[in-house]
Amino acid sequence: MAATVGSALSWWARTKGGQPAVHVGNDTTTYGELAHWSGRLARRLAESGVAPGDRVGLLSPNAIQWPAAALAVIKSGAVLVPLNSRLKPAEIRKVADDAGITLVIAHPSHRESAERAAALGQPFAVLDFDVVDRLRVGAPDDFSVERPADDPIAVIFTSGSTGLSKGVILTTQTLLNIVLENTLTEDGFRPGSVALLVLPLAFTPGLVYGLLMTTVLGGSLIVEPELNPSRAVTLIEQHGVQALFGVPVIFESLSRATEFETADLSSLQTAIVGGAAVPVDLLHRWAAKGVMLRQIYGMTEAGGVATATLKSEALEHPDSCGSGSIFTEVRVMHEDGTLAGPGEQGEIVVRGPLVTPGYWNDPAATAEAIRDGWLHSGDIGTSDVEGRVRFVDRKKDLIISGGINISPVELETVIGKLPGVAEVAVIAVADERWGETPAAIITAAEGALDQSAVIAHCEEQLSDYKVPRYVVLRADPLPRLPSGKLDKPAIRDEYRDVAARFSKAR
Repeated sequence: MAATVGSALSWWARTKGGQPAVHVGNDTTTYGELAHWSGRLARRLAESGVAPGDRVGLLSPNAIQWPAAALAVIKSGAVLVPLNSRLKPAEIRKVADDAGITLVIAHPSHRESAERAAALGQPFAVLDFDVVDRLRVGAPDDFSVERPADDPIAVIFTSGSTGLSKGVILTTQTLLNIVLENTLTEDGFRPGSVALLVLPLAFTPGLVYGLLMTTVLGGSLIVEPELNPSRAVTLIEQHGVQALFGVPVIFESLSRATEFETADLSSLQTAIVGGAAVPVDLLHRWAAKGVMLRQIYGMTEAGGVATATLKSEALEHPDSCGSGSIFTEVRVMHEDGTLAGPGEQGEIVVRGPLVTPGYWNDPAATAEAIRDGWLHSGDIGTSDVEGRVRFVDRKKDLIISGGINISPVELETVIGKLPGVAEVAVIAVADERWGETPAAIITAAEGALDQSAVIAHCEEQLSDYKVPRYVVLRADPLPRLPSGKLDKPAIRDEYRDVAARFSKAR
């Protein structure tokens, strides 16, 4: 068998089939069970018409069936498209159209959303979790379709600044590169590692660094259905968790739990944090427990983590995110393609084996993002004389809330369709808990609109984390550039103190 996720799963099933592979809440599946469960489901998918290369969506909150279904899709030869369980039908429809999804495996709580999405355009089939549950038991089955290492095994959709989300391709080869690079460092993942995931499985940290990394390395993944700080701290101690990853708000929440002060957290060897600025006092709070938080810079296009601060430098350089990895270069580049010197601002670029081969069915976006071998992040940064990179600002107009990318264009498109809206600009507002949150600045005739109507409209069309927390109504036109485009820098400057001047709308 070729070097695939399926072959790794089969190996661990043969050599330590009774070891827990994944815990979700109070349910556990072993390597032996998971290998054959996913094999039976993979065969079922193939027999029902799913062909190698077909895109199959998976719509579910964190549940024990998620890993089995995800691995089954990959083993069937199809391409997994993880769907954020918070998406509304119209959002699911957009991803389905972009990816060319033919089937969605849906949790019972999300079957209606999947069916409504299917009815909004080119139909796709919906497979209920009842089928996944029934195949948990049965005759042993190692069914797996081998595909070339450079073929996609997953397409992960991530928000871009110029419109709706783009599908980032993950191949077997890219995954194995990620695994190799993360096991070669002295404080990286190891075979048999126990990891704790308090994020959704459907995102890059959950799928790549959680499920797939664990499967290849024969470790154990503890998945929480939702964040419960006290329980998470207790799980670290009970299971000897060695790896924990997440956004700052997660580490902040855990550090405020009553159990944190007395818990033995010495098992944690890999604790990586990113997606927003990390407060220095949070670094010291964890360091006092013997855990060095390593700040990362990364993006789905760069395998999730392109660079991470060394443990030895975590406190000395709290605003740094490291200088790359063994095989991955992270540099700062001028617009003319020359590398910036120490202290000079430029665009953060990445080159190495972790970088995606491109965006699904979007050669133009791929060519724009990956030029001369360098992945252009759209983020502004600097580096010091020793190559340590520091994030400065975003060249792209993204909002990152709790580590999740939100496209202002998507919100502006939705709000712009609301009767009474003349024009709208969505900007980021600093938020103590989430890092950033969206604010909608709307020009509307007096009495034509109110905040509640905007919020209700957004809640109907968008996932809850995208719904703006601030809605500012104004009669004057928004500032524009000579080209006619909205002058976002001027708008951001005018409303830089929006949180102090206006109350939250929700």
